[in-house]
Amino acid sequence: MPGINEAGTGIDLLVIGINHRTAPRALRDDFALIEAELALALEDLRGAGLSEAALIATCDRIELVTTGRHTAGADAALLALLARRTNGASAEGLGRALYRHEGIAALRHLFAVASALDSLVIGEPHVLGQVKEAHRLAAELGLAGAELEGVFAAAYAAARRVRRETRIAERPVSIAAAALQLARDIHGELARCSALLLGPAEMGELMAEQFQRAGLAHFVVCGPAARAERAARRLRCNVAPLETLDQALIAADIVIAALGSGAAVLTAPRVAAALRRRPTRPIFVIDAAIPADAEPAVNDLDGAFLYDLGDLERVALAGQATRAAASTEAWRIIEAELERFARRRAERRAVPAVSALRDHVEALRRQALAEAGGDAEAATRLLVNRLLHDPSEVLRNLTGAMPDEAERMENLLRRLFRLDGAEEKSE
Repeated sequence: MPGINEAGTGIDLLVIGINHRTAPRALRDDFALIEAELALALEDLRGAGLSEAALIATCDRIELVTTGRHTAGADAALLALLARRTNGASAEGLGRALYRHEGIAALRHLFAVASALDSLVIGEPHVLGQVKEAHRLAAELGLAGAELEGVFAAAYAAARRVRRETRIAERPVSIAAAALQLARDIHGELARCSALLLGPAEMGELMAEQFQRAGLAHFVVCGPAARAERAARRLRCNVAPLETLDQALIAADIVIAALGSGAAVLTAPRVAAALRRRPTRPIFVIDAAIPADAEPAVNDLDGAFLYDLGDLERVALAGQATRAAASTEAWRIIEAELERFARRRAERRAVPAVSALRDHVEALRRQALAEAGGDAEAATRLLVNRLLHDPSEVLRNLTGAMPDEAERMENLLRRLFRLDGAEEKSE
């Protein structure tokens, strides 16, 4: 949602990526292959000629953040990386899934990603850490120059304001808290429970972390191999192949479903079969996937309790109106931070010219003092004449050759020196 005037901002930034909105499910399953070997992926990009590059890699997005000087080769470099490190994706299919942002649009996108406004679940807190990891690794490998350092610092400032000044971040945490409370209502003491994390996406991992903090010690992650193994390492728990889901369900008191494959993997017959093998123990299913992982009919089974994100949000008393208001305010902050960044960038660009002007005036002052032999009045007269000589001559020459440019220059002089009538002339 653009707001700042994008012309003349001088922001040398390029973001090319593929995410949960543009990539087919099968391709997203392979994102973890890149996330797991991020340093090697960055070396691939360096080998392709990118001297400045950061790679944001999560289970929902792969984004190359680089500078405008790499505009010509960045798309091809990222496509080659994705083709090598994903299983069988065609260059044509990958190309269709890529999006591209340049200049202020790229900066706006990076601010939104860091602030969790571009996440599958708005406000999800993991992504800021993943952005910081991308920046840290790029810096360690010597791929983060002054331009990237500046934009990442600005993105963190925007994310801090969004989290501090809005309620965006409350939603995922409140949803997880609601899930915890429901789990206790159903099963009692969580330390005696076993849980299955299916997927996982970021929201699923957030819930798993909350359950672990609450005392649930036995977790199994089940999903596509690369994603499941990486999540299991982070959560320090066991992993099971997706092919063993039926067996894993039998042992699970709590299922956090975050696969989002586009098809309902937790069908009513599959969950019913698991319940028959554990007739005295109910199964609490938290469907944190978009699209849903569980059929609604699961909730009709005796011994099954199914809650999706909407159900949990209602339990947490966080309505759509609150979320919409927080999102609107968050975008207002993003636009304000963009304007602040562009203004500070413009001010920095003016510093050399101001310094040069100051040095020029100082040289004229010393020359006038030397020529006046200590006579202050004569020195100031000489200084004034020399200060005004070159601008007056340029303005006279422009008046004859380029009258429109001369008028613009005159208005600029009036604004610079705050002469009488400057406001009227400049309108």
